Amino acid sequence: MIARVKEYLPLVVRVILGGVFIYAGVLKIADPVAFAGNVAAYKLVPYFWSYLTAAILPWVEVISGALLVCGFRPKAGAVVIALLNAVFIVALASAIVRGLDIDCGCFRQGGGEKTSPWIALGRDVVFICMALYIVRTSGEERRGVKRA
Repeated sequence: MIARVKEYLPLVVRVILGGVFIYAGVLKIADPVAFAGNVAAYKLVPYFWSYLTAAILPWVEVISGALLVCGFRPKAGAVVIALLNAVFIVALASAIVRGLDIDCGCFRQGGGEKTSPWIALGRDVVFICMALYIVRTSGEERRGVKRA
């Protein structure tokens, strides 16, 4: 039983993480103005860069997620997602330190309940661990190498 779990765990992690990033990216693509507002709320980049970020970042998330779900270049997709999460963690930590009362802008654009920066930070730590696991195991999955 455990051997089966070890065999399929990399695939499950890859598909779940890829699906999460496709979902998050599509939500942002659907409402780029609201996402630009979320980016601007962090007060990390000039106003123009908020819109540029809102135009580019969701597509990077969707493409990286698709690479993971499809299993085409999963290591590249996982590296990009790990880097994105590292940036998200820095941005969220900055918001926490500065006492900003903002929504993370991860999965919901516009009004509604805010996601706590601490919860978003924890979620991003989980995502970066998942991405690093994929980076570590993607070569083995492709070659069909099984661990003892």
